[in-house]
Amino acid sequence: MLIALCRLDELAEGQSRGFDPLQQGKDSLFALRSEGVVRVYLNSCPHLDVPLQYRKDRFMSADGSRVVCYAHGAQFLPSSGLCVYGPCLGERLHAVGCVERDGWLMVDNADLL
Repeated sequence: MLIALCRLDELAEGQSRGFDPLQQGKDSLFALRSEGVVRVYLNSCPHLDVPLQYRKDRFMSADGSRVVCYAHGAQFLPSSGLCVYGPCLGERLHAVGCVERDGWLMVDNADLL
């Protein structure tokens, strides 16, 4: 079953948003737009399995060029989730498949379990 996260036009270039699609009281994944492409990742640092953001929807560096784990300072490429700086160098964020339907960003519920 597909779950709608947000309208695609609500996600600006260089920005990110967290989502709680399973309604567990925390943002378990986040979406970002970088170089015109929208991607979705699990909200978990591969270093210690902690949430990445330091406040709501704050997953990206100030200039929007990297995803940042604010617990460790690790930096990830938005395009691939590859860690290019920090304690989990060479590891990746876990990507979640997403689709666009009628202007909405959607994920498959089966990919989140």
